[in-house]
Amino acid sequence: MRTLVVGAGAVGGYFGGRLLEAKRDVTFLVRPRRAAELASSGLRIHSRFGDVVIPNPATVLAENLHETFDLILLSCKAYDLDDAIKSFAPAVGANTAILPLLNGMLHLDVLDARFGKERVLGGQCFIAATVNEQHEIVHLNDLHDISYGERDGRLSDRLKEISGSMHGVLFNASASREIVLEMWEKWVFLASGASSTCLMRATVGDIVASAGGTDYVLGVLEECRSIAEAEGYAVREASLDRSRAMLTTPGSTLSASMLRDIERNGPIEADHIIGDLIRRGCQHGLLASTNSFLKLAYTHLKAYEVRADKDATQTRIN
Repeated sequence: MRTLVVGAGAVGGYFGGRLLEAKRDVTFLVRPRRAAELASSGLRIHSRFGDVVIPNPATVLAENLHETFDLILLSCKAYDLDDAIKSFAPAVGANTAILPLLNGMLHLDVLDARFGKERVLGGQCFIAATVNEQHEIVHLNDLHDISYGERDGRLSDRLKEISGSMHGVLFNASASREIVLEMWEKWVFLASGASSTCLMRATVGDIVASAGGTDYVLGVLEECRSIAEAEGYAVREASLDRSRAMLTTPGSTLSASMLRDIERNGPIEADHIIGDLIRRGCQHGLLASTNSFLKLAYTHLKAYEVRADKDATQTRIN
């Protein structure tokens, strides 16, 4: 199976690197600067599961992409999705499967509209990783999981082929008959954590130690859960129990990656992760109150974006 990994950052570089480590046929679609880094220093991964050094991995620039692939592994941030689609579109053939690892659901609508729903799988990943100043991928936790599936629940031949390609690779991969429900469950947890830690600019432990903190966290979790249910995906009790426990643990250092993006003055996925949930909730007559937990967090995130745009403009003027 010929696999095109879109980007070689923390997520794409980790999972693509592990596939290469297992001698799978992988090419990275990258920008010129990343191509030069990989050609010079190789793809380097640091992980408790074992370090990886792959000298000069196969890469391609968008302007040189003229052949199709069996599988496209898409792990960009939502704010880069439009540019990513333009870059990998020539690689999509009649039998290409696109496996997106983005959070939320809005990207599925975008990909369906561009390539056809039949080419787009459901997918998600669980990993904490970053790229350090030496351009190395650093795996930060014990999770390195991918799940994927046909959105209608079928166990198709292409799923079996993908599973065969990922078998024996040093990460956890599984085909799921309930991938869309699993994506919703992750979205509910992620949006609750991002809303809480970004609005409060604090870790879970600091929030629950403050007056009213636990009530806010559980309130936003309930709003997210109610939207999922209205959309036809009732979050299972076991998933809710895990989310409640993780978001209310005293002393927890957990915070959303979106908060880390804010702290480094970077772009954020406010519209994709929080805004789209609000849009769906309003369509079902939910979140009518101006005191909505989600709406409060979203206003904070949009204000951050306005301020960031002003700062960037001022920097260019100066």
